[in-house]
Amino acid sequence: MSNSMWGGRFTGSPASIMEEINASIDVDRKLYRQDIAASRAHAEMLGRQGIIGADDAEKLKAGLDEVLREIEAGTFTFSREREDIHLNVESRLTEIVGEAGKRLHTGRSRNDQVATDFRLWVRDAVDRILPEIAALQLALAERAVETAAMVMPGFTHLQTAQPVTFGHHMLAYVEMLSRDRGRFVDARKRLNESPLGSAALAGTPFPIDRHATAAALGFDRPMANSLDGVSDRDFAVEALSAASLCAIHLSRLGEELVLWCSAQFGFVRLSDAFTTGSSIMPQKRNPDAAELIRAKAGRIVGALTSLLIVLKGLPLAYQKDLQDDKAPTFEAMETLSLSLAAMTGMIRDLAPDAARMRAAAGLAFSTATDLADWLVRVLGLPFREAHHVTGRIVARAEALGVTLDALPLAEMQEVEGRITADVFGVLSVESSVASRTSYGGTAPANVLREAKAWVERLGTQGAGKGA
Repeated sequence: MSNSMWGGRFTGSPASIMEEINASIDVDRKLYRQDIAASRAHAEMLGRQGIIGADDAEKLKAGLDEVLREIEAGTFTFSREREDIHLNVESRLTEIVGEAGKRLHTGRSRNDQVATDFRLWVRDAVDRILPEIAALQLALAERAVETAAMVMPGFTHLQTAQPVTFGHHMLAYVEMLSRDRGRFVDARKRLNESPLGSAALAGTPFPIDRHATAAALGFDRPMANSLDGVSDRDFAVEALSAASLCAIHLSRLGEELVLWCSAQFGFVRLSDAFTTGSSIMPQKRNPDAAELIRAKAGRIVGALTSLLIVLKGLPLAYQKDLQDDKAPTFEAMETLSLSLAAMTGMIRDLAPDAARMRAAAGLAFSTATDLADWLVRVLGLPFREAHHVTGRIVARAEALGVTLDALPLAEMQEVEGRITADVFGVLSVESSVASRTSYGGTAPANVLREAKAWVERLGTQGAGKGA
C-alpha cells in the first residue's frame, strides 16, 4: 500500500528495500519536541490568519499537546511505514482530532518543516553546550586560583623549555574554551532565522504570517529566500565546526592528562572515579576517561566532514540527501556534551603533585633564557651574543652534570668574565616565573589576578550564554 500521507500519485507499494532506505524515524524521532512546537505555531497562525477555522486551530493545538504527552509518556507508537517524525505526528494527530488534522499541513511542506525542526534542535543543543563549556572553564579557573604559584615545566616540542605555573597552564585552556563559546554564540546568531513558511521551495499562495511563526518559535526573523530556507544547512555545519574545534581542545587537554598521569611524568593523579584498572596487571591505574575524550574528538570531526560531503554537490533546493544530515549532527553534539562533562569531572578530581612538577621544572637548564636576559639587562650584551654566551655556559653545566643555579661562578666567568654573583638571583625556577610579568605572562601575580577575574566572570554569567 502506498503511503496515505503522500501516495495519491502512486498506485503501487514501494519495494521493501525502498522503505528501508527511505525511513528516517529511527533517527529523526529525536525532533519530536521541535516538530510539535513548530506545528503548534503553524496551527495557531493558520487560525489567526483565517486560513483554517478557529475551532480547527484549537483542536490542532490540543491534539498536538496530546501527542506530546503520549511521546513523553512512552505510549506513542512510532511507525517506520510513516517514514519520519512529521508523518508520525500528523498521522496520530489526525486519529485524535479527525478531519482537522488534515488541515495542519496547509501552507507548508515537509521540506520547510524539517528545516525548521532541525534548526530548533541545533539551537537547543547549542544552548545546552554553552553552560557546559562555561562549567569546564570555571573548574579550570578555580584550579588556576589554587595553583597560581605552583611551578611546572613548560614545553615546546615536548622538550622542557621554560618554567611556568600550573595555574597558567590551566588558564590557557580557559582561553581556548572562551573562543569555543564565542564560536557557538556566533553560530547561534546566524542560525536563528525561521525557514517555516518556505513550503516546498517557492513559498505559498496562502496569506501566512511568517513573522508571527518565527516570533512564536523564538527566531529573530523569517529567512528571506524560500529556496535557501529549505536547502540551507549552514547552521548545522557551523555548529559542528565549533563542536569540532572544541573537541580538539578537549583532546589536547586529554592528551596532557594522559601524559601527566604516567609514571614518567607523575604531575597529577586521578582518583578511582576517573580511572580504570587492568584485567591482568593489578597495579595499573589507567586514565581512560581522558583517552576516550581523545577518541571522541575524531567522531565529532568526522560528523563535520560527513555533513560537508553530503552538501558539497547539492543543487537547490531540497534533496533527499539532506535526510542524512541529522544522525551525525545528533551524535556529535551529544558526544561533545558527554566529553565536556567528563573533562569537567577530571579537572575537579585531579590532584597535582607540586614537588614532582617543581623538580621537573628545574631540569634541562630551563632557566637558560633567564641567564641570557640577565646578560642583556645587566651587561648590555646584544641578545644574539647573550644567546651564544649562555649556550656555552649551559654546555659547561652539562659537562659537569649540574644545573645552572648550581654551576660555580668561576665556571661562568671562564666564558664571560663580567658575570657577577648577582646572576644567581635569576636562575631558580621560582625567580624565573616571578619575572614573567608581561601581559599574559606566567608570573604568579598575573595568574592569580586573571584566574580570579575568570572565576568572577563565569560565576556572574552562570548559564554561560556569552563568551
